Amino acid sequence: MPKMDRKTCFRNTRRLVVKVGSNVLTRGSGLNLPVIYALSEQISSLMDAGLEVLLVSSGAMASGMKKIGLDRRPDEIPKRQAVSAVGQAGLIREYEKAFQVYGRKVAQILLTSEDMDDRERYLNSRNTLNTLIDWRIVPVINENDTIMVEEIKVGDNDNLAAMITLLMDADLLVLLTDIDGLFNRDPRVHASARLIPEIAVLDGEIEKMASDIPGPLGRGGMSSKIKAARKVTAAGVPMVIANGARHDILKTLMAGEEGGTFFFPRKGRLASRKSWIAYTLKPKGVIRIDAGATNAIVENGKSLLPSGIVGVEGDFQQGAPVTLKSAENEKIGAGLVNYGAADIRKIMGLKTRDIAQCLGEKPYDEVIHRDNLALTYLD
Repeated sequence: MPKMDRKTCFRNTRRLVVKVGSNVLTRGSGLNLPVIYALSEQISSLMDAGLEVLLVSSGAMASGMKKIGLDRRPDEIPKRQAVSAVGQAGLIREYEKAFQVYGRKVAQILLTSEDMDDRERYLNSRNTLNTLIDWRIVPVINENDTIMVEEIKVGDNDNLAAMITLLMDADLLVLLTDIDGLFNRDPRVHASARLIPEIAVLDGEIEKMASDIPGPLGRGGMSSKIKAARKVTAAGVPMVIANGARHDILKTLMAGEEGGTFFFPRKGRLASRKSWIAYTLKPKGVIRIDAGATNAIVENGKSLLPSGIVGVEGDFQQGAPVTLKSAENEKIGAGLVNYGAADIRKIMGLKTRDIAQCLGEKPYDEVIHRDNLALTYLD
């Protein structure tokens, strides 16, 4: 069992990310305005108490469908993007009206994975969000669905919320959904399903419990929430899944009272840059390493040298993020490469002194320097 209890985690929270899903925000074919006002009141109350809150919100699709008069979500990507474009305006307007009741202003932030992958844009996003927080304005964050293509898609708002949590060095991630938390079976199907109040270790058994059935208006299901938990807890941040329709759920949680499913973080906080490398960047390839290199990296914190590389997958350039795997196919970590895939294939297995003879130059001894390498083998 973890040494820190959930009450301590909530008591130590100063900055939190709240993600609210489509199934919470929608009613019929449109937005659930009473829920929006209830969440706005709770977030405003937490901010009045000195907390910093960032809101990741779904709901643009539902808002757009109601405005246009559609009774179902379109299948074609251009139509879904158009619906989201219409809906985003309505969604942020409803948040603006709701928060205004409690004396708060909001700001709309739309992001793609390109904003997360590029280090300069990543840091600029963080600076903008920090400025809004300093001004006591509530950032309402969503994926920019209106320009979304597969290459720049974050995936779903659970994943986006995890990225924002790491981007902003938040102390807690709260995912609000339409059920009370993680159950041992899907409670929508099995009446005997039992809520799991706390999870100390995220293993295969927990993943089996997660339902992969999304709501009618959302892209993520319970499995996407488990993936988000894996990211943030591995970086040292706790997470909770709770029912967003429950009365005063945010106030209840922040008071340290029971509610939802709480995921304990791994001991020790991963540095911001290494969190970005490990859990935000999309890998462009795979480097496989031998047992000696695995031991040197995992046990001794060493850089990756060409001598320990046994395989390369993908066609990536210098500076690209890659996944590091052992010869047994276990994921060791992620890192930014000093050489492109073609050159790594030429020098793998060589001593560093032989790099110049092979390539004609030796700009680096390391294929991945330890400062650009983040371990994820404990995930």
